[in-house]
Amino acid sequence: MAATAHSSASAAAPQPGLRERKKMKTRIAIRDATYRLIQEQGYDATTIEQIAEAAEVSPSTVFRYFPTKEDIVLTDEYDPVLEQELRARPADEPWFDSLRYVLRKAIGLGNTEEPEVTRLRTRLMVEVPAVRSRMMESMSVTGRLLCRAIGERVGRDPESLEVRVFAMSLIGGLMETSLYWAEGGHQEDFADVVDRAVDVLEHGLPPAARTVPAAGNPEATGTPRMTS
Repeated sequence: MAATAHSSASAAAPQPGLRERKKMKTRIAIRDATYRLIQEQGYDATTIEQIAEAAEVSPSTVFRYFPTKEDIVLTDEYDPVLEQELRARPADEPWFDSLRYVLRKAIGLGNTEEPEVTRLRTRLMVEVPAVRSRMMESMSVTGRLLCRAIGERVGRDPESLEVRVFAMSLIGGLMETSLYWAEGGHQEDFADVVDRAVDVLEHGLPPAARTVPAAGNPEATGTPRMTS
């Protein structure tokens, strides 16, 4: 999931030292160069050598920070912050209220700071099989982070089947939400789409729409109606 150091949970954390700041600056330079090149010439045409030249680093430096080109596109700083924010919510707050709050905050920060990057990343997930495949691989790492936060919150073993299934259902749901949003040309409000996805996790599937035949014509189709 693509929030950043502006969040309340991370605000109290110690400031990184000079070495860490230099690493962060290099990571950002590589990512920015990658996004710029992809927007200019497309994903497949963009090479690690071009990225290194644009970021003013060596190709080996790029690989030291990001094992693959797909990792450059997908890696962000949101996962640890998502975990921290969930842990920071009031203990008596309903779980799904906490989840909605944290997700909306992350989405708001992403849209404020990197709206074009967010759209580019989700578009590439739809259009580039390698990016989508790598995203699915990285889901297990994010899922483990969430297992810890969820386990603490609900008083269950983070390694229990129930917690692991719920965490991966959430991660998989968010990935499908991103794909759905991108496939629709990013026309809908992403926060609203995520809310709908969380509703499904909380309440299950809504009743299916059944087509009711028009009056006097059992073969004709009428207006779809929700049935219970």
